[in-house]
Amino acid sequence: MTVFVGTSGWQYAHWRERFYPRGVGQARWFAFYSERFATVELNVTFYRQPPNETFEGWARRAPAGFLFAAKTSRYLTHVRRLADPGPSVERFLDGARRLGPHLGPVLVQLPPDLQAEPERLEETLGAFPAGIRVAFEPRHRSWFSDEVCRVLERHGAALCWADRRGWLNPFWRTSDWGYVRFHGGLASPRPCYGDRALASAVERIAATWPGDADVFVYFNNDHRACALANAGTFARIASESGLEVSATPDPRSIRVG
Repeated sequence: MTVFVGTSGWQYAHWRERFYPRGVGQARWFAFYSERFATVELNVTFYRQPPNETFEGWARRAPAGFLFAAKTSRYLTHVRRLADPGPSVERFLDGARRLGPHLGPVLVQLPPDLQAEPERLEETLGAFPAGIRVAFEPRHRSWFSDEVCRVLERHGAALCWADRRGWLNPFWRTSDWGYVRFHGGLASPRPCYGDRALASAVERIAATWPGDADVFVYFNNDHRACALANAGTFARIASESGLEVSATPDPRSIRVG
């Protein structure tokens, strides 16, 4: 198993002097980040479609083997609410594919008030071409049904495991790869995760996916630099458990708080 560990974004002003040293300007943040991590989750693609030149610039600047996970547009998920997904998916992929070999999985995250519509999910997943890994993060409990599970399995899409002060999903394995997001823990300072919670997550992941699986793990708890430190600790625990883990910084190098 290979576990790719990163954070949800890298452009946070409050990471100055917690992660980015004084004197490293914002224009150099991605280079600094990508020297220490091998993957990142793009949230900007959810809020707006970056120009094609932006995707191409990220691809040029990314080191060999670096992977971007890209969140699909809120126009698809929050405005259209998965209705008529074809044009939205096509536009999103027109940009995301410009990442070339650096394009990792894509994430479809639904609004909390969108109840289950398996037919729309089927159509949405069918709009993505073969070879694109799609993770699905519903946020209404009505989606956690046998019918939805079968839809995901048919398309090889991964149910996103999401934790926000506790797991929000059933622990389904609907594909031969995984996608996990940590939104906020219960440790001090909030929203950090404690070592015990991270160790439990590593154990569950190792028990769920086969030995040759890729599992993508992103920390979205950016406040107080928790995401950075938690990513490093998670990677250390996973490595000590015998899993192959992508590059992460030493959590002791992060100033949390």
